[in-house]
Amino acid sequence: MKSDIEIAQSAKMEKIVNIAEKLGLDEDDIELYGKYKCKLSLDILDKKKENKDGKLILVTAINPTPAGEGKSTVTVGLGQALCKLNKNAVIALREPSLGPVFGVKGGAAGGGYSQVVPMEDINLHFTGDMHAITSANNLLAAAIDNHIHQGNELKIDSRRIIFRRVMDMNDRALRNIVVGMGGKANGFLREDGFMITVASEIMAILCLSNSLMDLKERMGNILVAYNLEGGPVYCKDLGVQGAMALLMKDAIKPNLVQTLENTPAIIHGGPFANIAHGCNSILATKVALKLGDYVVTEAGFGADLGAEKFLDIKCRYGELKPDCVVIVATIRALKHHGGALKNELSVPDVEKLEKGIGNLEKQVENIKKYGVPVVVAINKFITDSDEEVKVIEDYCNKLGVKVALTEVWEKGGEGGIELAHNVLSVLETEKSNFKCLYEKELSIKEKIETVAREIYGADGVQYDNNAEKQIIEIERLGLDKVPICVAKTQYSLSDNPSLLGKPSGFKVSVREVRVSNGAGFIVVLTGDIMTMPGLPKVPAANKMDILEDGVIVGLF
Repeated sequence: MKSDIEIAQSAKMEKIVNIAEKLGLDEDDIELYGKYKCKLSLDILDKKKENKDGKLILVTAINPTPAGEGKSTVTVGLGQALCKLNKNAVIALREPSLGPVFGVKGGAAGGGYSQVVPMEDINLHFTGDMHAITSANNLLAAAIDNHIHQGNELKIDSRRIIFRRVMDMNDRALRNIVVGMGGKANGFLREDGFMITVASEIMAILCLSNSLMDLKERMGNILVAYNLEGGPVYCKDLGVQGAMALLMKDAIKPNLVQTLENTPAIIHGGPFANIAHGCNSILATKVALKLGDYVVTEAGFGADLGAEKFLDIKCRYGELKPDCVVIVATIRALKHHGGALKNELSVPDVEKLEKGIGNLEKQVENIKKYGVPVVVAINKFITDSDEEVKVIEDYCNKLGVKVALTEVWEKGGEGGIELAHNVLSVLETEKSNFKCLYEKELSIKEKIETVAREIYGADGVQYDNNAEKQIIEIERLGLDKVPICVAKTQYSLSDNPSLLGKPSGFKVSVREVRVSNGAGFIVVLTGDIMTMPGLPKVPAANKMDILEDGVIVGLF
């Protein structure tokens, strides 16, 4: 079997103008970035406003394990399968971050014969959106320190600056730093730190904005610090939101590419789901809904993270109503949740599978709480036995949800035909009665405890003293009537990555609560989750190279 990059490099891509034509777009609707990728004009939303919205299909998963689930691969494969059934389908995905690309997780372009291309471009810089976000973020960070250096008219308390610098790379050495060293000419000495770009509030704002002016207003509302009297200091007080929006004027436009089978794919925005809200942009999804009869999108990591945030944050702000949710599971990962070791996952083991299948059950239960129909996709590996497949099929039948064996990694769209038929059947026979899990007007603690109890299965929540004080501060400022965005390990339903399967009898530990006022949510940090990842002992970057003829090797 060829590697992902070898498969991608042998693909027969159509020129992106032809892909745009398939969607009813002309040259005025696109801005070319070479032959095979382009930006989409936001005028499309007005131009196509009379088009009926397509059906919105969300792809999510069980809690991920080192065995992998292939959620993005299934998303791409399902889109390709729908096109094979002569349906007008569009895929909507997030953009990869350079940090995981060069680290351990990899990119976000699918895999095998269900990939988006040009894969190298998508995983490396793409159209520059990540760099625009980084620049806008760091302009604001620079403006804060400059304001203090130039006399501090706003009386910013340098001990209480909460806005951090970012970069799109895993670099643990930058988590906590000291700036302003070197004497009076270099500003005031203070503690600071970096987050990864995809965890920044600017990224969240890009993905939750409905227009360029909405984006500019949201950036102006970012809470950056407190003054010496304890009052809030916002980005708009520093007067740089216009310049930040200028840097984002192209980044706000969704990107159009294609799959290996030339299915249109809109890729835009890339917040992590364990430390941010894990969904592509509202604008990309809305454009896709106007251009396609079926839109297949995904949310990061398991349904307890990405899907919860998609449904409680993105759908709320975008006024979106999903019609169906696909939950991806692998037999290997469910065996891992049942206690199987990594070197045992290729060995058939019904007992371990049955022990771990509770994770799938809980994720199905979680989605049903939102009133949206569910389909389970078993992402098949060669080592899966027929007996193990039957265990999951029987279990899904008992839960009353359709299930399909999926082989899109190996066979592309052809391997997702059964899943596509199941999804179409559900769309025709089951009505979505979507509703958010909680009302945003509830208190901060009520919202946290609702998610912890209903989605994670926790017995309760414990708050550090620091978190208690932060909650009181946010409520004092009247910034609390917004959704919550929980930063939590992706490996468990709990905040402890070692609690696999369907854990019970645990409490979630909240150590920090901060408001992303521009984005419109409250970030709740649990466990030991970090907003700046580190590189592994042997980074993926060590295996990558570019040859004399320009061919890239080692990129997955």
